[in-house]
Amino acid sequence: KGIGRQCVVFNCSDGLDYLAMAKFFKGVAASGAWACFDEFNRIQLEVLSVVAQQVLSIQQAQNEGKKQFMFSGTNLPIKANCGVFITMNPGYAGRAELPD
Repeated sequence: KGIGRQCVVFNCSDGLDYLAMAKFFKGVAASGAWACFDEFNRIQLEVLSVVAQQVLSIQQAQNEGKKQFMFSGTNLPIKANCGVFITMNPGYAGRAELPD
């Protein structure tokens, strides 16, 4: 009689690359879990550009009601209730301002 949702909180660092983020996103999309990326603006700007495209492809698949979608060269199942959330702490040393 309980209800719950798996939520993974990950503390981002400047060492993350788009391949590592893709692994997170694949798991989140396929399992229907939620992921919260803490201090998202610590990721390098070059990586953020690719990550934004990865998140966009997940959102588009959700909005179109797809059961499967292409993600990083893989035909991946997607559960509509998956979610990606971020937190940022702008103004701290080592944090980038996100581009528009």
